[in-house]
Amino acid sequence: MIGRMAQSSGAELALLLLGGFHSMVDEVNVELAKRGHRGVRPVHEFALRAVEAGADTASELGRRLSVTKQAAAQTIAVLEDFGYVDREPDPSDGRRKRVRVTPRGRELMAIGGALFDDVRGRWAARIGPEQLETLEAHLAQLTERRSFTAEDLQD
Repeated sequence: MIGRMAQSSGAELALLLLGGFHSMVDEVNVELAKRGHRGVRPVHEFALRAVEAGADTASELGRRLSVTKQAAAQTIAVLEDFGYVDREPDPSDGRRKRVRVTPRGRELMAIGGALFDDVRGRWAARIGPEQLETLEAHLAQLTERRSFTAEDLQD
């Protein structure tokens, strides 16, 4: 066919995977907004989970998310504005502040996790649970050596 570029099956696969990611995230974000968590991005939940796991300073969060300390500090500021984290004095050094996930932040993580499970359930109903489990197994195998960072979750 003259005038048409050859289709790339690799590019098509990448677009399908990206589309699947955005489809899940968009569905969850719509429901989160309805439940009082408007403006949440995937990176926010990723950061909350890192803080909950012990990344309680901008430096440590930056290391965990593979971003600069400045980018981590900006993420912390956004999470603090949303009420998902707060800062409290470090018991061993009163000059330093430690970041902590608030009850509202824990609520977001719980609701978000449940909503992702709901989307997964709908996908299983559409294509069959066995097919979805096979897809997940294949994706896990294909991405086993790949580490994901906050940069991967930016819109």
